Amino acid sequence: MPVDTENATIVGAAKDEGREIALTKDASAPDYKVSLDGHDDNRAPTEEELHTLRRVPEKIPWNIYTIAFIELCERFSYYGTTAVFTNFIQQPLPPGSRTGSNPGAEDKPGVLGLGQRTSTSLTTFNQFWQYTMPLFGAYIADSYLGRYRTIGWALVIDILGHIILIMSAIPPVITGDKNGPLAALVIGIIVMGFGTGGFKPNVNPLIVEQLNLEKMTVITLPKTGERVIVDPAVTAQRVYHYFYMFINIGALVGQIGMVYCAKFVGFWLAFLLPTIMLCLCPAVLLYGRKRYRRVPPQGSVLGKTFKLFHMANKGRWHLNPVKTYRHMHDGTFWESVKPSKIEASRKPAWMDFNDAWVDEVARGFNACAVFLWYPLFWICYNQINNNLISQAATMRLQGVPNDVLTNLNPFALIIMIPLLDTLVYPTLRKLRINFTPIRRITAGYFAGASAMVWACVIQYYIYQRSECGYYASDEGCATINISVWAQSGSYILIAFSEILASITSLEYAHSKAPANMRSMVQAVALFMNAISSAIGFALVYLASDPYLIWNYGVVAVLAVIGGIAFWLQFRHLDQEEDHLNMLPKGQFGVKPEDNNVPGADPGAVSYPKEEKVESSKA
Repeated sequence: MPVDTENATIVGAAKDEGREIALTKDASAPDYKVSLDGHDDNRAPTEEELHTLRRVPEKIPWNIYTIAFIELCERFSYYGTTAVFTNFIQQPLPPGSRTGSNPGAEDKPGVLGLGQRTSTSLTTFNQFWQYTMPLFGAYIADSYLGRYRTIGWALVIDILGHIILIMSAIPPVITGDKNGPLAALVIGIIVMGFGTGGFKPNVNPLIVEQLNLEKMTVITLPKTGERVIVDPAVTAQRVYHYFYMFINIGALVGQIGMVYCAKFVGFWLAFLLPTIMLCLCPAVLLYGRKRYRRVPPQGSVLGKTFKLFHMANKGRWHLNPVKTYRHMHDGTFWESVKPSKIEASRKPAWMDFNDAWVDEVARGFNACAVFLWYPLFWICYNQINNNLISQAATMRLQGVPNDVLTNLNPFALIIMIPLLDTLVYPTLRKLRINFTPIRRITAGYFAGASAMVWACVIQYYIYQRSECGYYASDEGCATINISVWAQSGSYILIAFSEILASITSLEYAHSKAPANMRSMVQAVALFMNAISSAIGFALVYLASDPYLIWNYGVVAVLAVIGGIAFWLQFRHLDQEEDHLNMLPKGQFGVKPEDNNVPGADPGAVSYPKEEKVESSKA
């Protein structure tokens, strides 16, 4: 390969020793035209190079930032709205107020006055609903509309749901029968769920699909002569870190702004401004219509996946559970259903894929198994949406709304994400310390448990110092002389746990899913939050006085159990990480006579004609 030093540049935006690789992509393939001093570049790394060469990210295209901005606006609308749900439901309409506002220094805004248990139940239902519907949205995208079109329709539905929420908070409604605003709130939550369900599982894979490189490639840095591996996993890690930062910028501004809107103006404004912000999303999405790389849907992918799974299960189940376990873990579960291993006369008509696609499906199922422990992590996070807000209402506010402190969570994320991405993770890579996804996720469980221990201790002192003892949140009880800022540790620890566990789940879902099932695997990861909300329903009895110490303590113990069990079950995947990421892409929709060729065109999925595939023009 000829030397081409002009096409390799160093960009100061990345921080691996102050450098990021900007690589010129060949029109026909993801080629990296770098070859210095006779080095054999532009190839997959050897086994030795995998263990010795430093790994660096690819340059992030401009299109990714426009998608991240869409996510910022959508999360502004979601978190800005849900930030005031607890007070809207729990606190009563202040005397003389027609909007729910209550500007007094130690006073809380409110409308319905249904108490902490009801507010926890409804906010928990909202969490469950918003994270169940992505399964439906992912199926529509992967099978029928594609990610881009599904996102577009989802935004329209989401806007409709926000308009209904505005109606629930206008003065004529909230000053009338209490059932009116409650019914409108619930209907708005349900409609928003359909919108969120179509948006969340599809925007996550869409943003990483804009990257050029999909396999690890060895190159030589032109200025230093250092040989490095451009690793798509490291690039995806960086993209999702900054994607998550955009999410939390939207959440931070939305939550802080809407909390003050509700307190000083009214809930109608706290619902109106997020709706206006959400209306920006379709315009930006339309701008990218001819600029985004869009993978079209491929029909009944999910159906064929479950048919394949059903075929692999045949003959493996036994009345003796020990025999069943051995049959399921004998190493032939997926191998036995590869097209090359099945006689042509026995091959079903729906098996129009090759062996490599079966390997991808197996990897995707393993990823879904990794996510099964996540409900025990998310139950820690969900405390910031209800119980910690209610805890703050019993403390000395000093003019700070009780639901504003939750913004320490996105604020901490915005600070910590760049520090980890530009300082901590590059340093670990230079030291050849492989902080794998499995290790990061495990650490995330323990960070979440630590946050709950902090909340448990705060609650203990609230009960000890309250004039009402273990009924500190009852009406008529004076606020406890503990500053609300004592809660800070819980929010910061939860933020740290999100970086380790939540962001990593996005990376893992994308890197381990078949290319034509990325939305569905992302939806499975999101669905774990819904399961955690269901567990939260089981714990709702503890979400009130005098049981709140038990509430936080039980959640902490569950997170510790989840972290230990997760590590014991999946620690072996550390050694398989590179192998799983380097699997060849499968072919889907191939001719029956060709689908038994194991290595046929391993570099690409056989897709129908793509809707639009263009590199960044912006």
